[in-house]
Amino acid sequence: MDFKELHLNEKILKAIDDMGFEEPSKIQSEVIPVLLEGLDVIGQAETGTGKTLAYGAPIINNFSSNDGKVFCLVLTPTRELAIQVNDELARIGKYSKVRLLPVYGGVQIDRQIKAIKRGVDIVVGTPGRVLDLIKRNVLDLKSVRYLVIDEADEMMDMGFIDDIKEIINHTNKERQTMMFSATMPDEIKNLAKKYMKSDAKFISIVKKTMTVSTVQHFYYEVKNQERFESLCRILDVEEPSSTIIFCKTKKEVDELTENMQSRGYNVEGMHGDMSQNQRINTLRKFKEGILDFLVATDVAARGIDIENVTHVINYNLPQDVESYVHRIGRTGRANRSGVAYTLVTSREYPALKRIEKATRCKIKRKELPTVDDILEVKYNKMIAEIKKTLEKNDYKRFVPLAMELDEEYNLVDVAAALMDMYYGEDVYRNDIERDYLRLFINLGRKDKFNKRTAIKLFSDCRISKNDIQDIDIFEKFSFVNVAKSVAKNIIDQLSGKIIDGKRINVEISKPRN
Repeated sequence: MDFKELHLNEKILKAIDDMGFEEPSKIQSEVIPVLLEGLDVIGQAETGTGKTLAYGAPIINNFSSNDGKVFCLVLTPTRELAIQVNDELARIGKYSKVRLLPVYGGVQIDRQIKAIKRGVDIVVGTPGRVLDLIKRNVLDLKSVRYLVIDEADEMMDMGFIDDIKEIINHTNKERQTMMFSATMPDEIKNLAKKYMKSDAKFISIVKKTMTVSTVQHFYYEVKNQERFESLCRILDVEEPSSTIIFCKTKKEVDELTENMQSRGYNVEGMHGDMSQNQRINTLRKFKEGILDFLVATDVAARGIDIENVTHVINYNLPQDVESYVHRIGRTGRANRSGVAYTLVTSREYPALKRIEKATRCKIKRKELPTVDDILEVKYNKMIAEIKKTLEKNDYKRFVPLAMELDEEYNLVDVAAALMDMYYGEDVYRNDIERDYLRLFINLGRKDKFNKRTAIKLFSDCRISKNDIQDIDIFEKFSFVNVAKSVAKNIIDQLSGKIIDGKRINVEISKPRN
């Protein structure tokens, strides 16, 4: 099924496309049509299955101005989940001009009160803080058209049942109510019976369990801006052969494939925008071993049935547990062993833990390879090749040349120079630890300055993409992390330059006090 088949409006579909989701998860495909019909829903599904999009898309799809009054309330058991759900809803409502506010305890309430008084469309909050705002006569829920109780069983375990009942009593009785829970204890059934309409739909998603017992699971912690360099290190040290690398979006597949090809990796990409002939040809080359790496989206990889895939690499975490199970299922086939690597940032640990819990498999941490690790692999490979060459005696014709070098140079230095010629660039490009400087530039979004125009601007200074680590763009200015070795060149060439009538100022960013 495609998201377009769910009858969501173009603004929602565009936002979902930006998020990188090509097809709905099982709970999304079953819940969204029911909610669009206006029915109440009780959904049984574990965390990490895509529930937020399942209820967020139809709610924001039906959003219309509510004169600054709250039209949707989402209750979550913890502040962390409130923030996470709020961020997800913000992405879904990217083009819908919906105003969101997370409310939770542990922070000053004044800012939350001011935001509500200015006008809010969706409030995502913990029961305690929501109740506090109601009692202060700040949060009026009489206009609420949608009520979502997320992670209901957790709320029961934390003793929020009475708070939830009191909050519900303050809402509009004509509301549409949604309740999501991993389990269905009697407390939740009774709550649903009392507060939901008689025609409410019960939707249960039975989780798939990990069926591939021959796969070893590992993860690497990476920084988001260093994801590609980290991948290169892993590939250079682990040297996997037949490997599928999964990306979230079609755009990311194209970018990663192009970057890998520029580094000399034997790779091609595959996603839904490619013609059937292109996909068939790429798959044939991968199956025949002509390609070492295949970069693909989840949808494009659905039809892949190749027994000799040795590794699967999650360049990004998948959107739900089911997708992880599907991805990993591409390796470890026909009783062969397989290896799965996942690149995660520190912020993605909770999602990784949910996958680990749902699949009941241990995902072990691996340390990111160092430059010395890469050197050792290169050295061992070169030594093996040298030994083979020495055994063949085909090198004798070069002995006179070597003797000439011996007269002028130390042959140990000559050998080291040859190593640097062949592998020096490989090691340099993987040197994530090289020094960077943060530059300030007086161009921002209002100047139509974005990452693409930034890279073009720096390329005019003959600066390589590899020298640019990260770009943060704000409304009136931007920050760019660049290799220390090229910072002066950028400042000298760009400072004072006039673009579209504006004089550019570039300088080393001053550290915050």
